Amino acid sequence: MKKVLTIAGSDSSGGAGIQADLKTIAAHKMYGMSAVTSLTAQNTTGVYGVFDAPADFVASEIDCVFSDIRPDAVKIGMVSSAEIIEAIAGRLTELKAENIVADPVMVSTSGSRLLRDDAADTLMNRLLPLADVITPNLREAEVLADMKIISEDDMVRAAEKIASGNGTAGVPINGGILIKGGHLADNANDLLFAGGRVRWLKGERVNNPNTHGTGCTLSSAIACGLAAGRDLFDAVAAAKEYITGALEAGLDLGTGSGPLDHLYCLEIKK
Repeated sequence: MKKVLTIAGSDSSGGAGIQADLKTIAAHKMYGMSAVTSLTAQNTTGVYGVFDAPADFVASEIDCVFSDIRPDAVKIGMVSSAEIIEAIAGRLTELKAENIVADPVMVSTSGSRLLRDDAADTLMNRLLPLADVITPNLREAEVLADMKIISEDDMVRAAEKIASGNGTAGVPINGGILIKGGHLADNANDLLFAGGRVRWLKGERVNNPNTHGTGCTLSSAIACGLAAGRDLFDAVAAAKEYITGALEAGLDLGTGSGPLDHLYCLEIKK
């Protein structure tokens, strides 16, 4: 069985963070493990509190996983402090982690900030360059590229800037860059920039306001694809198909932006 480690925050409502990641990994019939970076008090209406784990404890969580059940892929989500980011980068480098997917989580679906100002530079300079692929949404790509994105041509230019090190951080990103275009137009077209090549993944927008945890879910599904031995484009394409199905399932929970149906593809015995 393939194994996937998620390094991320906990979502008490179960729609995002490690809860969404572990559901996604289970839906792909893989073994999920977690290193919790933060506890969040949140639901479908917003984030009401964040309590960070000590950085040395996060490092210990990672060490315990790698020393016993080495993961075939690693997904990194919410990391809210520079100290935690440094600890994660150091351990993944030392342990020679493979198939790293980094979701640069800066703002939640509900609009709440999840990354401290002092941690942004550390994220861009230390953690993102380690990834085989990063998965920013449009707002995050604007921050990374230091430019406004209002068109698909802008998405291409932003990816080129991020890859070359001409963005905010000034550090090249050698892995793939997946810019999610769902907030740009009436479609759901995403851009994958890897090895200097531009590839578009076309998609139709799903008419579902319940999108809590979509970024967490997509990045975890990509990690599952890489763990299974897919190449990057195929892993992203399969993940996009999975999240489309989870949206189309039409789960409707909570009074705000509700969660996806992560297990829609599994036959549940009654």
